[in-house]
Amino acid sequence: MSEYIFKLPDLGEGMVESEIGEWFINVGDQVAEEDVVGTMMTDKAAVELSSPITGKVIKLAGEPGDIVAVGAALVVFETDGADVGAPLEARSSAVENHRAPKSAPTGPNGQKRVMTSPAIRRRAREAGIDLSAVPGSGSGGRVLRKDFDAFVGNTVGGGHARDRSESDRSHGALPHGSAPTIAPTTETKEIKVIGLRRIIAERMSTASREIPHFTYVEEIDITELDALRQHLNSKKTDQSERLTPLPFLGLALIRAVQEFPQCNATYDKERNTILQHGAVHLGIATQTPDGLKVPVVHHAEAMSVDELAREIRRVSEAARNNSIKKEELGGSTITITSLGKLGGIVSTPVINMPEVSIIGVNRAIEKPIVMNGQIAVRTMMNLSSSFDHRFVDGYDAAAMIQRVKEMLEHPATIFL
Repeated sequence: MSEYIFKLPDLGEGMVESEIGEWFINVGDQVAEEDVVGTMMTDKAAVELSSPITGKVIKLAGEPGDIVAVGAALVVFETDGADVGAPLEARSSAVENHRAPKSAPTGPNGQKRVMTSPAIRRRAREAGIDLSAVPGSGSGGRVLRKDFDAFVGNTVGGGHARDRSESDRSHGALPHGSAPTIAPTTETKEIKVIGLRRIIAERMSTASREIPHFTYVEEIDITELDALRQHLNSKKTDQSERLTPLPFLGLALIRAVQEFPQCNATYDKERNTILQHGAVHLGIATQTPDGLKVPVVHHAEAMSVDELAREIRRVSEAARNNSIKKEELGGSTITITSLGKLGGIVSTPVINMPEVSIIGVNRAIEKPIVMNGQIAVRTMMNLSSSFDHRFVDGYDAAAMIQRVKEMLEHPATIFL
C-alpha cells in the first residue's frame, strides 16, 4: 500500500487559495478515478473536482468553509501502488469546471453520479431523497431545481398529505370551537456562512463600505410598452420566446448610456482609473438555489430585442443550473436587477463592483393617473437605481434615467 496526495490545482483567475464548498466523499470511501470528490469555490462559482486516481480516502483537507492554498494537500488516498501513474501536474483533466460534463460522472463505489448543483444535492440529502430517482430535464440529464421541486411535490408532498389525511381519520377532527395547543420552542439553527453566501456577504460589505451610494427613483408609464409587448407576443408561436419588459428596458438602457458613458463604466481601484466602455456587457442579477449570481450578456449593444431576450433567458437559466461558462459570470459594465412580481414599490440596490451603476426594476401595477385633467388607469412601474457618487454626479444619473423613461414611455423610439 502507498499514499497519494491530491493537491488543490490552480483553478484559474489568479487565485492562490480556495474555499471548500462541499464534499461528496467521506474518509473511508473507496473512490474511482474521475469520481467527483467535491466542490471548491472561486469568486464566480462552485468548481467540481474529480479524483485523479482510484483509492481509499484516508484524509480530507478540512470541512466546508475552510480555506486551502493552491498546491496544498486536498485529499489523501491509500492506493495499492499500481494506480498512481503520472503526477498530478500531468492530469489537468482531473479538474472539472462548473459546466455540465459531457458524460455523467460516477460517484464512490462506481455508481452513476447524478448531475446537479451542490444546493440541490444538499437538499436531497437533508430530505433523504435518492437523486437517481429524479428525472432531469437539463443538459445531459442534469437535475434542475424545477425537476427536484416537482419530484418533491409529487412524492414527498403527496405522501405527507396522505399521512395527514390518515391521521385525521384515525384521531378525528378537533372539537368545534377548540384550538390546538401550541408549545413554545427554543430551537436555534446555526448556519455556517460559507461558499457563495460568504462571497456574496464579502462583496456586499465591500461595496457598501467603499462606495458612496445614492439611489434615484422614477415612476414610468409603461402602458404603451406593455401593449407593444403583448402585440409582439401574439405573433409568436413558441411560448418560450415570449417577451418580458426586461429586454425592452435593456435596449433603452443601451441607448441611454451612449449619451451618458459615465454610467456604463468600471472603476479600476489599483490604477485609480475609470474605464468608460463603448460596449455594453449587461449584467443580469439572478437568484439561484446557491445564492445571487450576475450572469452577463456580452455585447448587448449589438442585439435586437428578440436576441437580447433569448440571451437573458439563456444566461439566467445557465446560472441557476450551474451550466454557465466562467467567462459569462464576469466582465459586466452595468447591471439590471429585478425581483419581478416581488419587486415592491422602491428598492435600494447595491452596486455590483467594479461597476458604477445598477438599474433596479420594481413591480408594474395598474393605478389611476391624472392625464390632461382626466383620471385614467395606466400601467406604472418604478425604476430604483443606484450610482457611485464618486464618479457619477446626481444630475447625470437623473438625466440618464429620464432618457430611459422617455424611451420606455414612447417605445417606438427605442428602435430608432
